Amino acid sequence: MIAPSTIRAIDIHVHAEEPCGCHADDGYDALQAEMARYFHAPWTHPPTLHETAAAYREKNIAAVVFPVDAERETGYRRYQNEEVAQAASDHADILIPFGSIDPARGKAGAREARRLVEDFGIRGFKFHPTMQGFFPNDRAAYPLYEAIEAAGVPALFHTGQTGVGAGMRGGNGMRLKYSNPMFLDDVAADFPDLQIIAAHPSFPWQEEALAMAVHKPNVWIDLSGWRPKYFPPVLIQYANTLLQDRVLFGSDWPMIAPEGWLAEFDALPIRDAVRPKILKDNAARLLGLKETP
Repeated sequence: MIAPSTIRAIDIHVHAEEPCGCHADDGYDALQAEMARYFHAPWTHPPTLHETAAAYREKNIAAVVFPVDAERETGYRRYQNEEVAQAASDHADILIPFGSIDPARGKAGAREARRLVEDFGIRGFKFHPTMQGFFPNDRAAYPLYEAIEAAGVPALFHTGQTGVGAGMRGGNGMRLKYSNPMFLDDVAADFPDLQIIAAHPSFPWQEEALAMAVHKPNVWIDLSGWRPKYFPPVLIQYANTLLQDRVLFGSDWPMIAPEGWLAEFDALPIRDAVRPKILKDNAARLLGLKETP
């Protein structure tokens, strides 16, 4: 387990690209290329998990890594959670593995979640309503949430519009309505012991996300997917005050590199006492990271 005192920060939002080493030939390359253009990402091919580990180790930043199981809705090949877990295990000094399961898998997905936590050390689960094509409060997802809550690991949900499908014909068929953060309010109420991370500044629903997080103490907000120079003032205000213990650093690698994000975050009017909470302490508490004796 990673000892918090040995690292600079914890990036709660890092995408695992090509974890199984297979080339995507199902349209995923086109999506990645458009997203790289949108974010001005400085790479010509998506990094492998091993390349991601090397980049984060060089920066001494721990990274929560995950795939997205959106094969049913998009046709993009599903990466095996077990392979992500194995790659993270090979780099356990810097990587923390999350899994991803399409809620449409129902009870089979719940069984998979329990197995991944118990047998593969998965530390949380990633959901992407826009890519997976579901409303988070769909009762069909509840067996999976029950399993995750019982396992005591967090669930991270994409919220808002961050650039996925932006500029592509028809938005690549992706519907933004699924990622309105208010659909998480039902989940937070029905699963009060499930720690829920609302990922990204939730454009155009930022105030809804903040209201939900203030109201539901099991809701956290990560700051990934946007450069800090674009953060709305209301987000900075709540990060500095009422939500200072539940706001998390996230980059959205490989679209946004952590160093550029951190440089812009340094320029924000974040209070000195709050800055280390956002960059590392809150995530360490959420993930149960402790100092080794």
